[in-house]
Amino acid sequence: MATKPSGGVVDRGYREPRERSAALHARANKILAGGVTHDGRIQRPFPIFVTRAAGARKWDVDGNEYVDYTMGHGALILGHAHPVSTQAAIEQLAKGTHYGACHELEVAWAEQIAAMVPSAERVRFHSSGTEATMMALRLARAATGHARVVKFHYHFHGWHDYATVGYDDPLEIPSSAGVPAAVAGTITAVPPELDRVRTELAKGDVAAVILEPSGASWGTLPLAPAFVRGLRALCSQYRTILIFDEVVTGFRMSPGGFQTLHGIAPDLTTLAKIVAGGLPGAALAGRADLMERFDLRTDPAWNRGQRIAHPGTFNANPLSAAAGTALLKFIADGRVHAACNATAERLRSELQATFDRHDVPGLVYGETSYWHLSLTGEPARLNKAGEAGAALVRALLAHGVHLMAGGGFVSHVHTADDIDRTVGALDASLADLAQDGLLPK
Repeated sequence: MATKPSGGVVDRGYREPRERSAALHARANKILAGGVTHDGRIQRPFPIFVTRAAGARKWDVDGNEYVDYTMGHGALILGHAHPVSTQAAIEQLAKGTHYGACHELEVAWAEQIAAMVPSAERVRFHSSGTEATMMALRLARAATGHARVVKFHYHFHGWHDYATVGYDDPLEIPSSAGVPAAVAGTITAVPPELDRVRTELAKGDVAAVILEPSGASWGTLPLAPAFVRGLRALCSQYRTILIFDEVVTGFRMSPGGFQTLHGIAPDLTTLAKIVAGGLPGAALAGRADLMERFDLRTDPAWNRGQRIAHPGTFNANPLSAAAGTALLKFIADGRVHAACNATAERLRSELQATFDRHDVPGLVYGETSYWHLSLTGEPARLNKAGEAGAALVRALLAHGVHLMAGGGFVSHVHTADDIDRTVGALDASLADLAQDGLLPK
């Protein structure tokens, strides 16, 4: 793999039409910690700053147009500003944004989730996927009396302390500073091997096994459904709670997520992104006998020793509830998924053909409506390709395509023209990398 420093065709193509983004990044560096508000938006030499979005496109402050595959980090299965969720939020906005009280919308929202996700016997709302996975672990520990949790290498479960273990290389070090060793020590990260999981569960002190059922980082390192079925059997055998992190795959792989598509029921499920119709929102759902630990009872011993406490200012916010319920009802029959999947399949096929035409060992892969792109030909994150991978991301932006972590999500409103533009952008980007001497040999 060549590692020629940037500064050639790719660098000029990115920098020159984005002067206002560069200026805004300079301002951001003076006031925003780290210069961005999400680590996934770190981009060298500076990120793009977006001013508006509609459908499958968005525009930056310099007027550059992009075919968007970030799709709100996977939340926007209907695309940007779709009237189904947007109109529901607008109508609710006029009625109030925060009641500080229960409301009918939160009940309807939970009922819709339960109708689409068979394992969701009870639902509890949160504000983010991180909160949902953190609560799932707390609930599992309370229900079992055990502290230890088994997770898998590279699987992403948010940014709370427990989720930092085993996420990125080097796997033995938490992915963030500030995580107490005592906390990290309660998480055992293992490779996705059933024999290894069996060994851990046989020790008798594991509260839960948590995983992204599609594979690490929404299928960047795919898992076979047979593995997940084997995991379900092991957790049942050892009376260990199985948690599906469907923050990304929920309502995307099918109307009921991975678990409905493959017929594998977890004990608990974490949901976010699509669940709130593109607004902030998340949920923990699962077996009624586990979720009853949220119940407040007249027994003081239960309330202090068995009950899960859970406040949260924006839990089931009316705007999120309105948008989420409207969107979930719209996609419940599966027609949106079928259309997205067909578009994504064409995209993956044509992008792979583009790599092949350039005689580059690239790989494009994925399931349903998501896809991943690897410049090295191995199922891995794009940034594993070093400078060449970073240059490809910049080149694609320069040619009008915005990815998320070396891949992205197809929405219901991506068109044949969007696919053609994306394929053309990859073709032009590979030519730029070749001119800069950055393509793998």
